[in-house]
Parts: sequence; C-alpha cells; structure tokens
Amino acid sequence: MSRLALVLATANPDKVAEITAILSTSESLELLARPAEVEEVEETGATLVENAGLKARALCVATGKAAVADDTGLEVDALGGAPGVYSARFAGEGATYADNVVKLLGELAALADEGGERRARFTTVALVTFPDGQEVWAQGNVEGRITAEPRGTGGFGYDPVFAPDEGDGRTFAEMSIEEKHACSHRGRAFRALAKVLAERPTDRM
Repeated sequence: MSRLALVLATANPDKVAEITAILSTSESLELLARPAEVEEVEETGATLVENAGLKARALCVATGKAAVADDTGLEVDALGGAPGVYSARFAGEGATYADNVVKLLGELAALADEGGERRARFTTVALVTFPDGQEVWAQGNVEGRITAEPRGTGGFGYDPVFAPDEGDGRTFAEMSIEEKHACSHRGRAFRALAKVLAERPTDRM
C-alpha cells in the first residue's frame, strides 16, 4: 500500500507529539516535519475551519506537498463561547499555556456564580490541502467542564482545567496519554480525518 505523505503545518512540539501518536496506527499516512524556513501563518480566520485551511494551504504552497493542519477552540458557556478561535492567545499574543489558564479561571471567578456548572467543550478541526487545490477536513468534539483549579501535570494548553464528561472526573492533564487520546477532541478529529483519507481514490493523493 502506498503511503500518503503529509507535511505537518504545526511546529508546536506538543501538537506534533499528539498528532504523531494519534496517527501512529495508520499504515497509509506518513507525517513530514514542517520545514524550519517556513514562517508562521497568521490565524486571521473567523472559524476553526478557516484557520486550519490558512495554515494547511500555506505549507502546501511552500512545499509542493499535501499538508495537514489543525485548529482547536475551547468554548465555555458561561463566557459566551469564549475563548473559541482565540484559545491559543486568550491572554494576548505570545501568551503561555499558564497565562491562558490564569485568565480563563480569573474570568470565571469574576462571574456572580463563578460560571455555574462551568460547562465547556473542545473542538478540533483537522484539514488537509492537496497540491491540486482539493481539501478534506474532519472535526472532533468533547464535552466537559472547567475545574476550579489546575490539576495534573500531563498534556498542555487547557488540559489541567478541563475534565471531560466521558472520564471519571479527572482532567486531561491527570490522564495517561492513551486515556486522553481515546476521548479527546484532537484524537477524534485526526482519527476521522485518517478514515476520510483512506477512503479517497488513490489517484487523488
């Protein structure tokens, strides 16, 4: 079976590790590292699909190969769906994971009911752009709640404060890598994308 080579649009080592682990069981895909000389792509889209598309297209043009990108958003009901597409830069440009978590917990704590049940969901869009201009994408979602304080040392981003409904009350950061990938938004998005790609005619790859 010929393997489809995909250039990763992200250079974030945490994302690279997760995507590689999630797709490690796929015998039809080969992931290629993002070339160091390719500049970061500004995420100016209004939706996760638009942002993923911007990143994948830029890498496809730069390398001449099919490229895969993803964009993830955390939506918190008590904050009107924020931070959404601004999740990675919720506390401002250049914000660290910790900065974003502190801002999120601070905004919830400032509410009269501290966010109530703190219902939230993660959504990831994974998208591939081919040199011929064709694109395919898939989406993964997971429902949960925001905890009162960070818990756990694993994962990254908002993982220490997100407890998925399908778990046992632990945050993503308290789970093993395998446990997280089994129900995470990114795991679901990339497994769905791999299935879509596997079903595509080989002459389109």
